[in-house]
Amino acid sequence: MYYPGLVRIPEGAAPDTKSKSWQIKAEVTIPEGGAEGEEEDHGPLPEGSSRASADRPVGGGIPIGSVLVHRGEIIGRGHNRRVQRGSPILHAEMDALENAGRRAAKVYRESVLYTTLSPCAMCSGAIVLYGIPRVVAGENLSFTGEEDWLRSRGVSVEVVQDAACAALMNEFVRAHPELWAEDIGE
Repeated sequence: MYYPGLVRIPEGAAPDTKSKSWQIKAEVTIPEGGAEGEEEDHGPLPEGSSRASADRPVGGGIPIGSVLVHRGEIIGRGHNRRVQRGSPILHAEMDALENAGRRAAKVYRESVLYTTLSPCAMCSGAIVLYGIPRVVAGENLSFTGEEDWLRSRGVSVEVVQDAACAALMNEFVRAHPELWAEDIGE
């Protein structure tokens, strides 16, 4: 699949077999050194857009990643860090926005948010608040967020239904049902 000028996800894309991670193959440039405040290596550039491990989530966290892309450049990358930081709100989308830093409103209105999973109500609120016009989610089978609400607010929402991404999430949910329930507010 090709998202004009931004991201290409090859048909039949498979997870990295070593880390069981899902990667968006991005045709974008990443600022030297990555996003400010990054604590971990996100892999080779420019393919290190969004990845998380189901077998060994960093610090025991949730395997969800997100990137904010402005005019073909990743300006913020994030991972769900609720467990690692003891935070009730640090979902991947929120982390990507945080790592993007302060930006002019115009930047958000010209950006696309890519995320492993359909955005929850909290993350959807941030998407609308900042006027991000487009969201591309890897899958929504393990959790369907506020897609209809986002669309009703004029946000274009595309769900790729990537098989590798769905498998990653299914494996994590099976292995960590209590942590998953906590993350989605059940």
